[in-house]
Amino acid sequence: MDESPAVTDGDPRTGRPRLPLLLGVVAVLVIALDQAAKYLAVRDLTPGEPVGVIHGLLQFRLIRNSGAAFSVATGMTWVLTLVATTVSVVIVRAARRLGSVRWALALGLLLGGAVGNLLDRLFREPAFGRGHVVDFIEYLKFPFMDFPVFNVADSCVVTAACLIALLGFLGVGLDGRRVTG
Repeated sequence: MDESPAVTDGDPRTGRPRLPLLLGVVAVLVIALDQAAKYLAVRDLTPGEPVGVIHGLLQFRLIRNSGAAFSVATGMTWVLTLVATTVSVVIVRAARRLGSVRWALALGLLLGGAVGNLLDRLFREPAFGRGHVVDFIEYLKFPFMDFPVFNVADSCVVTAACLIALLGFLGVGLDGRRVTG
């Protein structure tokens, strides 16, 4: 059994204790940015009236989404609420085993995005635990597909998923060690 300490890309003096803090700070920043952007979107945008941001490329269009990303599972809001809650708990529990700054960033983005949308599901209309997520960012021309309307939290979840896939491909374990085999 390998008894060597986990390789960290954190503070060499303290190593892992700072990584859960980094995860938490990233998550809180994502939640704050997501909720502030949604507040402004609800305040300043009118449903059904898109606002051009970059002509022909990007616009803001306010919609309420009862489903998951790409409008999957529309009408299953309570299930998505349970899933987001479970994912959040798993990430918080996994934070103790962090040994990599890259994993801390990826899980912080994932946690922040999950909680950002979970807050919508819990506290927005039509009811507690069944609220609709506020989406407002829309790409107009995306090669090979119609890109769905999304929000800051969705962007962070997708970015986290890409980082996690990359870390897995590179063989970097949650503890920061290279996974071999």
